[in-house]
Amino acid sequence: MATLSPTRKRILITGCSSGIGLHCAKRLKDDGWLVVATARNDNDLSMLRGLGIVAVYLDYSDEASIKSCFDETMGITNGVVDALFNNGAYGQAGAVEDLSTDALRMQFETNFFGWHSLTNLVVPVMRNQRSGRIVHCSSVLGLVPSRWRGAYNASKFALEGLASTMRLELAGSGVHVSLIEPGPIESKFTINGVSHFEKHIDRENSVHRIEYEDQLKRMNSGGGANRFRLEPEAVYKKLDHALNSKKPRAHYHVTIPTTIMALAKRFLPQSMIDALLLKSG
Repeated sequence: MATLSPTRKRILITGCSSGIGLHCAKRLKDDGWLVVATARNDNDLSMLRGLGIVAVYLDYSDEASIKSCFDETMGITNGVVDALFNNGAYGQAGAVEDLSTDALRMQFETNFFGWHSLTNLVVPVMRNQRSGRIVHCSSVLGLVPSRWRGAYNASKFALEGLASTMRLELAGSGVHVSLIEPGPIESKFTINGVSHFEKHIDRENSVHRIEYEDQLKRMNSGGGANRFRLEPEAVYKKLDHALNSKKPRAHYHVTIPTTIMALAKRFLPQSMIDALLLKSG
């Protein structure tokens, strides 16, 4: 491949088939970054390449795939990685009491363990460079829980703790760790979660059957109407700051619900927060 400019920044972004990942990959490419974007589906990989974006296969639930993705990326970037944006994830819906341990384990393989494995491959490269930005796309559901989203809540709560610890451990290394915490964003995320719900939740024999029917209607409609939902550009603006600011923030709240819940956690008793969550969920 052609020699890369030493001033051109290089980023690996995961989960770029649609939504936040796709939008941020396109925007960063337009901003002059060398973007290596990942997806699992051949059609999505072809779509990304058609946009002029370097695309690499990645399945977070497969350790061999993670290592292969990293090695391929290092070959493309000549061994340099300025930033990693962990974004690929899915949401396993269903009440905690209806979740099998296998379903919960699968959620964590993709949303947590895979992110950890890829990040730990990138960190030594960034340490050697004495610079780097690691940005994780978390969620408002990493700050507060929501009914019927226990598996996803747990994976994001775990991510918040792990990433925050790594931020402290990397202090002084030149490597910065940030969390972006979006609320509702326009994407296929909710619709894509229907198949996981159908596969792992026996709704017909659940005490939550009536609630599930309502949830399925909302999921199949992309989450229903929500006046607080924003376009992916709202996430990109925070990502841009996390990647380029001399002093990137530890946490970036996106959308009004995330800001409200972050403030509620600081100032309200848990009983009032629970009342808010029960009303909204």
